[in-house]
Amino acid sequence: MKTVLPTFEIIEPSFGSSFYFRKYVERANIKADVWHYHPEIELVYVNGGSGKRQIGSHISYYTEGDLILIGSNLPHCGFTDADTANTNETVIQMKPDFLGEAFFEIPETKNINTLFNLAKVGIAFSGETKKSIGIKIEAMEKQSHFDRLISLIGILSELEQSAEYLVLNAEGFSMELQVQDNERINLVFNYVQDHFRELITLEEVSGLVSMTIPSFCRYFKKITNKTFTKFVNDYRLVHASKLLAEKPISISEICFESGFNNLSYFNKSFKEFSGRSASQYRQELRSVFVIDVVDSI
Repeated sequence: MKTVLPTFEIIEPSFGSSFYFRKYVERANIKADVWHYHPEIELVYVNGGSGKRQIGSHISYYTEGDLILIGSNLPHCGFTDADTANTNETVIQMKPDFLGEAFFEIPETKNINTLFNLAKVGIAFSGETKKSIGIKIEAMEKQSHFDRLISLIGILSELEQSAEYLVLNAEGFSMELQVQDNERINLVFNYVQDHFRELITLEEVSGLVSMTIPSFCRYFKKITNKTFTKFVNDYRLVHASKLLAEKPISISEICFESGFNNLSYFNKSFKEFSGRSASQYRQELRSVFVIDVVDSI
């Protein structure tokens, strides 16, 4: 049985800088599939393409690129893999106090502290914000260390003022737990990641963390604001969304490849989850991709 805990990632600032900056070209981020966490706040811009997000207990599928802000010690996986059509991915990681403990308390920058607090549950930005900030993030690659710092402060200030965002985990969600709790919840997350295509019973997963079924159900709901059954179901449905976008296989095959053993139940669940049938979802994605290709010619 695989019992891998999330990797604690040690991050060193880029040479000559107070924070880490790296642009990965053509899916070169080899850590993309690793479930990990770190004390640094992480800002990620994925230029185009699609992929799966898993941040805390939130699981979703993005299209047309992504702009994500992830708070300190919030476990997450990367956002690109070999099947996604992303041009590149830019990652910025900074400690909450990377400019000194008092810097974000002064009147001019206090709003950024508000943003960092909201980022504890994960934030996804969209619309014009994603587009305009993405351009600014990629432009940082060719800037001097000083200009890059000024750009980052400006970007964080703009993000705090944007109304085009989605909070990814429920209010009150936090993965800043006791060591024992961190080990338990992340053991469960890893188990689901490895076994979601199979039948997962409450007996086996509660036994995995040495708890009774009632205790485990209360514990999981308290930490994630989701029942364990819903968490697993959401994971399977997001995987189905990914397959619908990326694999030319039948909906029946996608159903079983995603861990469902009943096609009618899958169809009902997918429509409740996405607001459209699996075939409609696939058709809409194809329309978006065709428009993107035409626009790029």
